[in-house]
Amino acid sequence: MRAALIDPAATGHLAVTAVDDPVPAPNEALVQVKAVSLNLGEVRRARREPTGTHLGWDLAGVVQKAAVDGTGPAAGSRIVGIKPAGSWGDHAAVETRMMAVLPDTVTFAAAAALPVAGLTALYALEQGGQLLGRRVLVTGASGGVGLFAIQLAKLSGATVTALIRREAQEQLVRDAGADHVVCGERATGAAGHGPYHCILDSVGGEVLADSLSLVGRGGVLVNFGVSAGETATIDVRDFFRVGRARLYGLYLFTEFGRRSACDGLSVLAELVGAGRLDPHIAAEGPFDEIGLLAERLFNREISGKAIVHID
Repeated sequence: MRAALIDPAATGHLAVTAVDDPVPAPNEALVQVKAVSLNLGEVRRARREPTGTHLGWDLAGVVQKAAVDGTGPAAGSRIVGIKPAGSWGDHAAVETRMMAVLPDTVTFAAAAALPVAGLTALYALEQGGQLLGRRVLVTGASGGVGLFAIQLAKLSGATVTALIRREAQEQLVRDAGADHVVCGERATGAAGHGPYHCILDSVGGEVLADSLSLVGRGGVLVNFGVSAGETATIDVRDFFRVGRARLYGLYLFTEFGRRSACDGLSVLAELVGAGRLDPHIAAEGPFDEIGLLAERLFNREISGKAIVHID
């Protein structure tokens, strides 16, 4: 089959080449992949992992062979799924607990946008508990996770403030449902709309430090990224004096021990099928252009999701 492997000499450090077909484990289904999405974390990994590494988390497609242990969807089922690696190819072996059946109204492209970005937003917001009437801050709000988070928080009844870096992104986050938009390299400008019951941070660095001072009593800051920096200097006294405030580190694949990917993907797919959640696909292309899309995503030329069609 064809697969996109790391090649430092290729555009986006990715080259489509021939590899052996996957051999599913008993708890895995063999999926004919129809679409995948690219995430910033993956395209960054393509620049530091060894040559020949097969990347890819998100996928949508059709079950060719059901899992031999009897779990999961039957052959012919349209599914969305997630893997620790190896989705960027014609076929993928996917654990049945890491996939969900798609409603007929959800396209493969829309489904492929859901796993990493959608599940991260969903599981991060769950740390805030009841959000009805609460204030939520989303940093890095114009990215894939951010746009899902805005929509899901609004569906939960929250008032949402979006933090973005460039003014050109303001209409994008307002269209997603943001009530307030703050533009800048720091989060201090969001103080006027706080304090916040739940803050979702994908930026790290100074933004994380700023955001900790904006958490309200009994609130939580959920961090799942460091796009601006891995080191943050915080005022610990200001944080603990708020009372019952939490800092929660979210790494998606460990969250599946708390709530399965199957459950979360089913929720997201149903919302998309009902027209209540928009994946915000910003760029699409065929499989042989995966490197070009990866390069554009790495250079921050894409806000929202980048989808690769595999045909």
